[in-house]
Amino acid sequence: MIDIRSYLKERATFIEGALDEALPADGTAVVEAMRYSLLGGGKRIRPILLLAAGDTVGCDSDLLVPYACGVEMIHTYSLIHDDLPAMDDDELRRGRPASHVRYGDALAILAGDALLTEAFSSMAVAATSHPDLSVAIAAIREIALASGARGMVGGQADDIAAEGTDADLAAVESIHARKTGALLRASVRAGGILAGASDEVVGCLTRYAGNLGLAFQVVDDVLDATASSETTGKAEGRDEVRGKRTYTAILGVEGAVQRAVELRDVALGSVQSLGAAADPLRGIAEFVVGRVARASR
Repeated sequence: MIDIRSYLKERATFIEGALDEALPADGTAVVEAMRYSLLGGGKRIRPILLLAAGDTVGCDSDLLVPYACGVEMIHTYSLIHDDLPAMDDDELRRGRPASHVRYGDALAILAGDALLTEAFSSMAVAATSHPDLSVAIAAIREIALASGARGMVGGQADDIAAEGTDADLAAVESIHARKTGALLRASVRAGGILAGASDEVVGCLTRYAGNLGLAFQVVDDVLDATASSETTGKAEGRDEVRGKRTYTAILGVEGAVQRAVELRDVALGSVQSLGAAADPLRGIAEFVVGRVARASR
């Protein structure tokens, strides 16, 4: 079995270097703000998942790197905007002042806009070197749909609208299947698509990622309710303060942990047929949910 901690550390370091090279370094204020947020740490789960999905099919990682960087740029832009006072109003991100606290609202918004644009520019350039341009375009389309109104952005809008309501578990899962799960799912699917995976394998990857995406949000909700700022890198208890409809608000901490374990088990079962090549995907699912499963003992 893979040593998942070593794997994640090695992959994160690799992605950090690629992100550093992918961004301009001209010293302008907006580029400084872009680099501050993009290179300010983080788990890099989405790009690592994209690489791991491609590895499962036997794809050369070098072919996948621009797309892995692209999804992380999109994810970081979303965090910058989510933290703004008009959105989730968070002053900490990854243990440091959020972008708008460090640079002001206007420059933070522009840095997010620029990261989103840079992501698709980098992937479009990479597509011209892919052995099958139509496959590369399909992967970019997958990421674009997951990022917009039918995915991450739409989920965020519904999450804001649900604040202070009595939205039930089905509504919360619908929100987070898009807000958190869509880009994560697209990262896995894009890795498989770019690697030339069969429809059957992409189906396995999709089921895996759909369940992992929800589990990831459950874990985030539990940690927000129970962990310190040193652990999460964010202000403590922000979900409760804002009246967020979270898994912990509906299920309680123990019930939410159990839900995360259930989702993990379904994710693991989804890639059972893919053999040892999928061990990194299995290890990531175990690691993500293990963060709260261990804390609940």
